Amino acid sequence: YEDDDAVRHWKKIANLPDERIHRLGMDSNFWSMGVPGPCGPASELLYDRGPEHGPEGDVEKAGDRYLEIWNLVFMQFERGEGTGKDDFPIVGDLPAKNIDTGMGLERVAYLLQDKDNVYEIDEISPVLERAAQISGKTYGANHEDDVKMRIVADHVRSSLMLIGDGVTPGNESRGYVLRRLIRRTVRAMRLLGVEDRVLPELMPVSLKKMKQSYPELESEFPRISGVAFAEEDAFRQTLKAGTSIFDLAAEETRTADGTEISGAKAFQLHDTYGFPIDLTLEMAAEQGLLVDEVGFRQLMDEQRQRAKADARSKKGQHADTSAYRSLIDQHGPTDWQAYTTLTTDSTSLGLLRAGESVDELGPGEIGEIVLDRTPFYAESGGQNADAGLLTWDGGSAEVIDVQRPVRGLVSHQVRVVEGSLRPQTDLQAAVDAQWRLGACQAHSGTHVVHASLREVLGPTALQNGSYNRPGYLRLDFGWGGALTSEQVRSVEDVANQALRADHQVSAHWMTLPEAQEIGALALFGETYGEKVRVIEIGGPWSRELCGGTHVRSSSQIGTVVVTSESSVGSGSRRVEAITGIEGFRYLARERDLVAQLGEVLKAPAEDLPGRLDDLVQRLRTAEREVERIRSASLTARATELAAGARDVYGVSFVGHIADGADGSDVRRLALDIRGRLPGDRAAAVAVVGSSNGKPSVVVALNDVAQEWRLKAGDLVRAAATALGGNGGGRDDVAQGGGVDPTKTAEAVAAVERAIGERVTS
Repeated sequence: YEDDDAVRHWKKIANLPDERIHRLGMDSNFWSMGVPGPCGPASELLYDRGPEHGPEGDVEKAGDRYLEIWNLVFMQFERGEGTGKDDFPIVGDLPAKNIDTGMGLERVAYLLQDKDNVYEIDEISPVLERAAQISGKTYGANHEDDVKMRIVADHVRSSLMLIGDGVTPGNESRGYVLRRLIRRTVRAMRLLGVEDRVLPELMPVSLKKMKQSYPELESEFPRISGVAFAEEDAFRQTLKAGTSIFDLAAEETRTADGTEISGAKAFQLHDTYGFPIDLTLEMAAEQGLLVDEVGFRQLMDEQRQRAKADARSKKGQHADTSAYRSLIDQHGPTDWQAYTTLTTDSTSLGLLRAGESVDELGPGEIGEIVLDRTPFYAESGGQNADAGLLTWDGGSAEVIDVQRPVRGLVSHQVRVVEGSLRPQTDLQAAVDAQWRLGACQAHSGTHVVHASLREVLGPTALQNGSYNRPGYLRLDFGWGGALTSEQVRSVEDVANQALRADHQVSAHWMTLPEAQEIGALALFGETYGEKVRVIEIGGPWSRELCGGTHVRSSSQIGTVVVTSESSVGSGSRRVEAITGIEGFRYLARERDLVAQLGEVLKAPAEDLPGRLDDLVQRLRTAEREVERIRSASLTARATELAAGARDVYGVSFVGHIADGADGSDVRRLALDIRGRLPGDRAAAVAVVGSSNGKPSVVVALNDVAQEWRLKAGDLVRAAATALGGNGGGRDDVAQGGGVDPTKTAEAVAAVERAIGERVTS
């Protein structure tokens, strides 16, 4: 690009001679985003690494000799429509010009440290060296192995820093970037021959170097490592399940002289075995194969559409929204008053059943009604819809669900109780006040629990999903491992302290940048309008974007009782809690349960844990003694039965019916009998048992019997058929079952007949 200004300044400021200034074309030295907008010429600062890295002269054809370490973009023009890097017009100057500059710190580091690449600098190389050590490889001996070790070194450090910044593995946006980095690390090490867990070996090495510049990483490492190690464990299971399926698909493709794995097979790997498409693409490329990405994307889209249609059908909605759109075209958007009132005088604008307009809904019928105005909250933002009643002259209908089938329109699913409901009927819409109070308590309680989690665990414990209905809430949040009982109790305590403090709950409308400026939390990836609603509980203590209904002060929530904490996927946990009167009822039930246990055990509440532990230990001791006695009984019985073996066509045969024995006892007895029979002649054992009305059978053969071409699987199928079932297994031991416990004698006889048929054939 003919940037005379830059050339003049470089000569004046840096005293550079002409031979050290190279003019390149717009495709190399002019920056734009590829679309109309800001653009400008660039100056790139290159370091001459010397003749051993390439010929002198042309910086674009000198290989690795000239290394870019810094650049400046002089953002001064506005570009128009065009294609490529240089095929577009410059339409004018920017009203405000600036310089975008950046230096490659790691490139400077490897120049100063006299290394060949960034992977060998002091911050990264220790991980590379550890990867080589545990894989038994030598860095520098094989290019393909070197590439894998470099991937590991870079990705381990990147994962460490991302998790340190609060990112958790997920399927979208930055969470997906982190997930890919961890998965590529694990797979690269597997390709280097390491089957065991690798992040516990590699990440502490990266921490040791990176904490010198970022000391906070050390205190956060228990959390960071928990997230990383859990993701690795989950992915190792995915690899174990899916790799063999991929290998089979690749082999089938090559056998058919193909070069492309089908989209259906790639979709199966994704949908059934959790293989992400990028991993399938990478593994296919390693074997010189392609993947039908178009077919895969089409199947993924079809699955999404089916899921959406299923969700709509469960909510009484339909894929065809034309009837709803017709109503909004005729009457405009619904006057939605859920924030300000629980009752409105309304008029029915339209009735629908199964997505189609109807003229009337009669007693007992379920359908949908659209009103000109409504006080009902439509399900959204994790909050369940309101319940309530519609009444009109001569009739009433209960509201059982409220949704927004199209933007701006609220539709009420109703069940007509009495009378008939028709369009243009004047009626009163009334929300169930107790239902709404419970919903407000649960939704505000969700915000309180979220703030409490962040206070106890730290600011990275961010919500990634929620659901609440009257008296109940659940909140999903990013976290790498299970919470301890102490942490759960601390979250509950912080939440209830906030209720006791009676924080004011307020709602404010503002622009998204204004909300972000005051630190309001938003769900990552959500789409927001020009104005957003910010809910504050105690000012900055809890400040979130939210469209739900809330109490006026935190004490109105009543109580927060955490009832469970569990995993909902790698790097994500779920807390469930009870609020309001339901919380008090839950605690009352717990109190009654403790009282009942105390009465049964004749012990005060504080002694119950010790008394129960003592009972459990005594029960386990008794169970072990029962098992010992049963085992001794079976052993004694096995000796007796082996001594009574009969000759069946030259085979030492023991057939026994063990009444009351379950499958494990039957198997143990059969194997014990077989072990007590002479090993120098063919022997077969068939034991049939029946427990809780379910018969089971095991057949065991010794080596000589197998040499006679007898197979336990064939014999057990004969017995299981007599029992009305089926079975199978190895040639030496096989197991089956059935449904008819009255046929145990026939099952033993069937094995005896099958031995005769096979020996004499």
